[in-house]
Amino acid sequence: METMNLYVVSTPIGNLEDITLRAIRVLKEVDLILCEDTRTSRVLLNHYEIKTPTTSFHSYSTSAKADAIVRELKSGKQMALISDAGTPGISDPAYTLIQTALAEGINIIPIPGASAVLAALVASGLPMDKFLYLGFVPAKKGRATLFESIKDEQRTIVLYESPHRILKTLGQMKEILGDNRTIVVARELTKLHETFHRGTLAQIYADFTTHPPKGEMVILVGPKDFA
Repeated sequence: METMNLYVVSTPIGNLEDITLRAIRVLKEVDLILCEDTRTSRVLLNHYEIKTPTTSFHSYSTSAKADAIVRELKSGKQMALISDAGTPGISDPAYTLIQTALAEGINIIPIPGASAVLAALVASGLPMDKFLYLGFVPAKKGRATLFESIKDEQRTIVLYESPHRILKTLGQMKEILGDNRTIVVARELTKLHETFHRGTLAQIYADFTTHPPKGEMVILVGPKDFA
């Protein structure tokens, strides 16, 4: 491995088999693995007998910690950055470290793999030649503004949502986008209870009202004129 490299390594979003051979090799070869949560990552690392030391880098990590990591990278240490699940930097704190490293001349090397966005999209049945990923639905402010902004969208929209807010979100979307807008809710992707709920906003809202879903979810909103 060359010096001054930060490997951004994708890890499984559920099923532990969804990791590449290259990712396993890199995680074994680097000097240190930066984890969003070391306890969560330990399950994966133990499964593949990866003994590399770990340390945490998460949303509460300070800029001083990022600077310290970059200093170690510049001294020749090889590091891999992983998140709790999926591709680092997609709705997690990896972005700040990547930006800091780039500013200091560190090579960012992506090790591609699992992504909830793409997994949900390719199985949704919605158009995927053009799509717009908008991350997590805001917990409080900006929700109505977000839904108004996609009302006339001609691309498939991809959003993340928690089970605790899914009914609130679908109800508000139904008011703004209309009962007949086509959506897909992908739940527990790659896990034992993986489920795709396909239909209109009115249909899925009614289903979830009767049978509240569990697990992390991806909401896909079809283009305005999709039927």
